[in-house]
Parts: sequence; C-alpha cells; structure tokens
Amino acid sequence: MSQTIAIIGSGFSSLSAACYLAKGGKKVTVFEKNESIGGRASQLKVDGFTFDMGPSWYWMPDVFDRFFNDFDKKTADYYELQKLNPAYSVFFKDQSRIDIADNINDIYKAFEAEEKGSSKALKAFMDEAKSNYDVAVKDLVYRPGISPLELITPKTILKLGQFFSNVSRDVRKKVTNPKLISILEFPVLFLGAKPSDTPAFYNFMNYADFGLGTWQPKGGMYAVIQGIQKLAKSLGVQFKVNSTVTQINTLNKKATGIVVNNQSLKFDIILSGADYQHTETLLTKNEKQYSEKYWNKKTFAPSSLLFYIGFDKKLKNISHHNLFFDTDFEKHAEEIYDHPQWPSDPLFYANFTSITDPSTAPSGCENGFFLVPIAPGLEDTEALRQLYLDKIITRFEKITHQSIRNNIKFIKSFCVSDFIERYNSYKGNAYGMANTLLQTAFLRPNLKSKKIDNLFFTGQLTVPGPGVPPALISGKLVAGLILKNN
Repeated sequence: MSQTIAIIGSGFSSLSAACYLAKGGKKVTVFEKNESIGGRASQLKVDGFTFDMGPSWYWMPDVFDRFFNDFDKKTADYYELQKLNPAYSVFFKDQSRIDIADNINDIYKAFEAEEKGSSKALKAFMDEAKSNYDVAVKDLVYRPGISPLELITPKTILKLGQFFSNVSRDVRKKVTNPKLISILEFPVLFLGAKPSDTPAFYNFMNYADFGLGTWQPKGGMYAVIQGIQKLAKSLGVQFKVNSTVTQINTLNKKATGIVVNNQSLKFDIILSGADYQHTETLLTKNEKQYSEKYWNKKTFAPSSLLFYIGFDKKLKNISHHNLFFDTDFEKHAEEIYDHPQWPSDPLFYANFTSITDPSTAPSGCENGFFLVPIAPGLEDTEALRQLYLDKIITRFEKITHQSIRNNIKFIKSFCVSDFIERYNSYKGNAYGMANTLLQTAFLRPNLKSKKIDNLFFTGQLTVPGPGVPPALISGKLVAGLILKNN
C-alpha cells in the first residue's frame, strides 16, 4: 500500500511537490484553508473583473518549462503564453519614461540614449549575469540546502568574490545615470532584500529580466495554478478546500497525522507549504525547530499594500507592467528595512492585465493592480489604506496625464492584516524571507524537520527562497528528499 502524504497549503510550492510525490507513487491529499487553491497566487473575480491577488510577473520561463517537462508535458499543454513588449515601463520624477523592450538590442539602445557608453557596460554586465544564471538557476537552486558543500563547485569558486560584493556596488561600477541604476537594481527586489544587501552574484536576475523577458499567461497567473492542479489531479492528487489544519499530531517524535476542521486524520508523512513559522505553532514547544527570537532576527522580504481596482474606461499612457520610480528609491528601502515605518513617499507598481488580455475586464474597462512595498509588521488601518490610495492615485494621474479617480467602478484593498488572516503570514510579509548572504541555501530554514520525523516544509521561507520559480523548485526539492528516504 502506497504511503499517504498530507500537504498543508496549496500555493505553487505545495502544488509542485504534490505532482512530484504523486508521480513517485505516493497517495497525496492537499488541504487548503481558504475557499480556493493557489495560496498567495489566488484569484479575485468580481463584476466582470479578474485579478491575480498575488504574483503578477511571469519570469524565468525555463523553470516552468523544466517543471512540466519532468512530467513529459509542456507549458502549452496547460496555458497560453505571450511575451510582453514592452516588458514594462518605468516612470521617473522628471516625467520621463523608459520602456524596457522585449529584446536586448533595443534595451541597449534605450540605455545608450540615457547615458553615452552605457550600452557597452551593460553588455559586459549582462554577459556576467547570464553566466551567473547558468550556474545558479540551472544548477545551484536545484540543491536541497542540506550542506554548505552544495555551494562549492569549480564554477562557484571562480565567482566567490561576487558573494562578498553586492548588487548596488556592482551596478554603480557599470552605470552612473540614476534612472539606469534603478532599472538594474529593480530585479533583485524579487529576492526580498535591498540591492546593497544582496550578493552581486544575484545579478542573474538581470538576465531573467533582459535576457529571458517578461511573459503573460492568458487568463493571468492563476491559469498557471489551474494548469498545475490539472496535472496534479491527473496524477491522482486529491484537493480539499475550506480545510483548516489546526494541529500536527505526533507520537514518539514522529508525525502521524493532522487535525483538519476538528477531525483527526492519519497520514504517513506531513508536508507543509503553509507559512513555516505558523506551521511550527501547530506543534508543541519542544517540537519546534525555530523560536520566535529566531524568526524575529531574520530579514524578511517586504509586505505590501495592494489595491485591486476596476475602472469603467480604458486608460492611457500605460503598459501592462508599470514601475513608478518618481520618488527616492533608497529612502523607501530604508523605511522598509532599516527603520520600519509607513513610507513617506513610496515607490509603487501597477499592472493592467486587461491591456494584454481583454477577458480580464468588461468591454471598454480596465483592471488595475496597484502595489506599495511596505515593511512587514506595520500597523494596518483603513485610514492608512485610504491615505496611501489617495497618494498613489494622485501621482498616477499626474504622471500618466489622465483623470481616473472618478472612473473607479470597484475597489478592494489588501494589506498586512489580510496577509496574516488569509495566509497565516509571519508579520504579514508578502514574499517570505529575503535572500541575503546569511539567508542563502543551507542557511535558510530546513526542508526537513530536525526534531520530528516525517515532517517536511516547502515554500518561500525555506530553500531556495522567495518568488514563483523558486517555489516550483522548492516543491521539487522537498519531494526529492521525501522520495529518497521513504
């Protein structure tokens, strides 16, 4: 009889693990506390508008391809992709705008137009970024973070110096124009830390950006969730929504089951893709690996103030993805990481999937997703949400030269308290634990519990780190550990 595995949570890492485990012959059941699967990658549908509630950037298409290829499938078997051009637009304080094209040659031209000679420096930077990508994403991130020796290869030894420099310093060696600096520093924000705290080696994110491009699944990122669920079901995985896990049962230091909706269920193995810190609250004090003091000392990626807005008209002067860098980048970063507080003048991001995929909004309308990065753990009130909505709408109108305030047909906000309530997120963080030098690979919380046998973890607080592609990889890594030992 095949072993039974309970997976807590249904985000990307859980779905990935479920597929690999089912392929490996295990009987897998996924338990999701909310009304639908997807975790942070949930979907919101209202009044004809469709919003991705969380992840909105489809980067590193090769990681998605590799995932589906592992099951002799292709991404095209489950959803349709479109490469965006421009990939995104960046707006600056002087009212200027730089569009990042879908090919590197046009990006070189855009850089050269801003700073003479910068295209040559960018080419050298991109060559290094591609080399790092080949080492990191095609090799290192597929290692389970068990030993520091995983990081020592002939290729990484040659790049050792890049682990002790940082992205911010490296970028400034290549360009001096503040606009170009902010564009080159932007991709590492996906890793959850300031560029000045992120090892230079992580410039492989710039290759993910300029080299591989930005894509959009038809139907939004939730189409990817639905595609992986379809694959999982074909492999025999069962899904239970509205199923809250309140306890992990143990006996003689071994996980034996879970309590779901007040019912005790037996399983051979427990895998949690839910928030790691929250999962350990389902154990007794002596069974936890990491204390509150441990979590409190860690550098967490930001939380977010999100607005899902339906407009009753088509908007002008925008792209699918838009970065509003019209305020001080470094000051906002300090207000997230160094002196946590509500930002005085925040950068923000907005996307409008209805530009690319009209099915995500009613005819003649636009759907807008607005995101303000903020420190986790902040006080979150309706008054503060309204204050920041007014701030970003005012700036958006000024920068894009249009009035939109009176065209809001629908609006929903989501912030720290919602991340805690809906996802059990530690301090309401949105992206997990940052990938700093001391929070990389084996220095992150373990995939396998050190105290309880048959208890495993996956997702953004463990290996390899935050982001959707790393979540898919995390699911594969933990499934590999389980299948190897069971």
